[in-house]
Amino acid sequence: MTKNMGMMDRLVRAVVGFGLVYWALTGGPMWAWIGLVPLATAAISYCPAYTIFGINTCPTAKS
Repeated sequence: MTKNMGMMDRLVRAVVGFGLVYWALTGGPMWAWIGLVPLATAAISYCPAYTIFGINTCPTAKS
């Protein structure tokens, strides 16, 4: 499993994920627990959907 997410992508996912989980913990709707998904993908720097669609935001080494 190679990384396919850049730092900015990970940061945005982490912020959105924390926001949704916080909302769920403070009485928000049950669907707000979906915030665990962006948190998990940000933590491992890998998004399965990116692989399916051929997206890669991870910077590559310049030759």
